Amino acid sequence: MTSYIVIALFAIGIGIGWFLRDKEKTRKNIDTAVTWSVYLLLFLLGISVGVNKDIINNFSQIGYQAFWLTFGAVAGSVLIAWGVYHFFFKVKN
Repeated sequence: MTSYIVIALFAIGIGIGWFLRDKEKTRKNIDTAVTWSVYLLLFLLGISVGVNKDIINNFSQIGYQAFWLTFGAVAGSVLIAWGVYHFFFKVKN
C-alpha cells in the first residue's frame, strides 16, 4: 500500500511540475524548498541514528563498513555523473 502512495505522490508532483515548468520564480522557490527538505531529512536521520542504542554500541563495527559503502557510493555517483555529462551534455567544439 505504501508503494502506491509513493508512486501516486510522484505522479502528482510530475503533473504539477509540468504545469509550473515555465514559471522561473516558482521553480527557484521549489528548488530552495527541496534543498532545505533534504537538510531536514538528513538532520532527522542523524537524530534517529543517535537515539538508536544498537547502532551507537556497535558503531566501531558498523563504522568501517559504512565508510567503505559511502565511499563506493559517492565514487560511483561521481563517475556516473561525469560519464553522463561527458557523453550527453558537454558541448563539442
